[in-house]
Amino acid sequence: MSLQGMIRWLVPKEDHFYDYVEKIAVLGHSAAVELNKFGSVTGPEVQKTVQEIEHQADDMVRQMEDALARTFVTPIDREDLHRLTSQLDDVVDVANLTARAYSLYHIDKPSKSMQEIAAKLVECTVVLKDAVPKLRKHEYASLIEDCRKVRGIEKEADSIYRAAISQLFSDSHPDFREMLRQKEALDDLENAVDLCDDVAGLLSNLAVKHG
Repeated sequence: MSLQGMIRWLVPKEDHFYDYVEKIAVLGHSAAVELNKFGSVTGPEVQKTVQEIEHQADDMVRQMEDALARTFVTPIDREDLHRLTSQLDDVVDVANLTARAYSLYHIDKPSKSMQEIAAKLVECTVVLKDAVPKLRKHEYASLIEDCRKVRGIEKEADSIYRAAISQLFSDSHPDFREMLRQKEALDDLENAVDLCDDVAGLLSNLAVKHG
């Protein structure tokens, strides 16, 4: 056992670190849910709500960084805590970028492909929201299974994205402004799902590392 590991075993755990990552995971899911409402609410309304969630996530990141700076013993390695927090926050950030794209490019309603990928993002974030607390509970086998689910959903979203991009460029008389609008939104949505897969990869590594 490493010196840090021995100290971590002997000294009471600072379990509030888990609170931060769990709260950011919840915010990621909330951002995805609000993003998925586009169509029933306007782009500017979606942007306003998602941006508020993004500010909350940024505040959680600041609290985590302050706590890491003040604390010697953490429940898992501080580098892992910082990386996990940052990657979960990235999901919220890109959801916010997507909401901005809706408003910036004056997209009145989502295409079918946007709706499908946004729904996949909701699926990914709900799995992550439920998976992250398993770090605290040391439920590593279940955590690894959740990460596999996220990867499966990401592959489905990638297939939808590729088909949508192919369709955009298949028109012999394209409206280039509309292509730009659609592609920017699709790119951001796909990036958000990819980031969920990155989080799943990190969680899987942590499960192996501590299991």
